[in-house]
Amino acid sequence: MSGMDARLVTVAHGTRKGGGNEIARLLTDAAGEELGLEAVCSYVELCEPLFEDVVAASATPTLVVPLLLSTGFHLRQDLPRMASAAGGPLVLGRPFGPHRLVAAAQLERLREAGARPEDRQVGRLVLVAAGSSDPLATRDLTRAAELLGEAWAEAAGAAGAPSPVAVEVATLTALGRRPAEVVRPGDVVSPYLLSPGFFADRAARECREAGAALVADVIGPHPRLVELVARRARALARIEQPA
Repeated sequence: MSGMDARLVTVAHGTRKGGGNEIARLLTDAAGEELGLEAVCSYVELCEPLFEDVVAASATPTLVVPLLLSTGFHLRQDLPRMASAAGGPLVLGRPFGPHRLVAAAQLERLREAGARPEDRQVGRLVLVAAGSSDPLATRDLTRAAELLGEAWAEAAGAAGAPSPVAVEVATLTALGRRPAEVVRPGDVVSPYLLSPGFFADRAARECREAGAALVADVIGPHPRLVELVARRARALARIEQPA
C-alpha cells in the first residue's frame, strides 16, 4: 500500500460533548493536508461517523491512526473487530501514546497554564488519565509519565534549575490511584486527555478539590500531535520507518 493511493482514517473515542469531538476532526484535517491525502475522522462510540461505518463503506486502501493515548479494550478488541469488516485493504496503527511528541505538547499546555519548569518552588507534577482495566494501559501511562518528566527536566535544565521529581500518575476510573489519593496541595497537573468532555471536567474538578495549584488544559489539536498523526500514517504506508 502506498501513501499516494490510500486515505487516512483517524479514530477517537467520541464524547457527547460536541467540542470534544471537534478536536479529533481538527487533527485529522490538518494531518490530511500535510500528507496530501483524503482524511476522515471517525469515532468508536457516542459520535458519528462511527469507525465501523467509515471503514465498511469504502474500498479505498485505508491507513488507520487511532487517537487513543493508551492500549486498552477499544484498541485491542473493538477496533480490530470493526476493521475486519472493512470494504478494502486496511492497516491499523498502534496507540497514539505514549510518545515524546505528546509529552512535548503536554509541556506546552502546562506552560500556557502558567507552570514554569525553571521555578524552584513548583510543586510535584501529576499526570491524570481516564484510566483502563487493561494492565497494558498502566504500562503505557507509566511510560507517558516518564516522557513528561524528561520533557519537564530538559526544560528546567535549560534554565539552570534542578530536575523535577518523578511524575506521579492518577486515573479517574479502573486501575490506578484516584486524584484524591495522589494530588497534594501545590501540585501541577497535566491531563493526559486529548479533548474536553466528561473526563476533562472531572479531572479538573477532582484535582482542584485535592489542592492542585494548577491544572493545564487538555492537549487538544496541538501541532506536535498533527506531526505525530502524519508520522504514523507515513509509517503505516511504509513511506518511511515507523516513528
